[in-house]
Amino acid sequence: MLYLIGLGLHDPSDVTVKGLQIIKTASRVFLEAYTSILGVGKDELEKFYGREVMLADRDLVEQNSVNLVVHLWSFTDEILRDAIDNDIAFLVVGDPLGATTHSDLIVRAYEMGIKFEVIHNASIMNAVSCCGLQLYRFGETVSIPFWTEGWKPDSFIDKIELNLERGLHSLCLLDIKVKEQSIKNLMKGNKIFEPPRFMSVVQASSQLLEALQNRQIKGISPKTVCVGLARIGSPSQQLVVDTLENMSKVDLGKPLHSLVIVGEVHPLEQTMLNIVCKTETK
Repeated sequence: MLYLIGLGLHDPSDVTVKGLQIIKTASRVFLEAYTSILGVGKDELEKFYGREVMLADRDLVEQNSVNLVVHLWSFTDEILRDAIDNDIAFLVVGDPLGATTHSDLIVRAYEMGIKFEVIHNASIMNAVSCCGLQLYRFGETVSIPFWTEGWKPDSFIDKIELNLERGLHSLCLLDIKVKEQSIKNLMKGNKIFEPPRFMSVVQASSQLLEALQNRQIKGISPKTVCVGLARIGSPSQQLVVDTLENMSKVDLGKPLHSLVIVGEVHPLEQTMLNIVCKTETK
């Protein structure tokens, strides 16, 4: 059996009781280590679980899994090779189905005849409501990628526009880069990786403001109200409500960050925003 287990948002104690029971009895335990991060390291997880935890990076989860589809009965894959006869725990920060990669893993398991079960947990997709905005008033979630000098995609803004036209809020998931190679090292085949990078609210807001200078974006301006979120679910979480322009100057500290573009606000939402969020600039 393949178990995909959500770990929640911050530390080892956020795991569900059911998830913890499976972790303690599984034959092997993997930690997915590239779509998000916890506020603690692998050592603390191992201490809490009383188990060895193996890191599953992008190469292990995606590239090796491709070999399983091509060679269906070749059990060389590091995650699925024992799951036909043994219980394998695959740990995911947040909820297991918050990223498409994990759905792909389920598809691969299904194609191999491997049974699977998903153990859900809190993720930013529902914990975003901590800012006071109601979940049913959110539209399509948006991912904002890191821009480079020669690559500045802004198609994600179209989704924000559509949400705003309907009066809906937009949760923006901010890019992270873990175990990435430079173009030079990639071309040379060098297994040398760049330091991890995590997009901040400042970077995301600045990219949106730059996009505003290059194209007309209906419903969005420097004065659009936004909420910046940092380290949700941890004791140091921060929630800031301000304009997009001001948000580009707000330092929310360490990752992970998220950004909400606020749509039409119900009076109850406004009251909650005033209670739980602070304004950095006047």
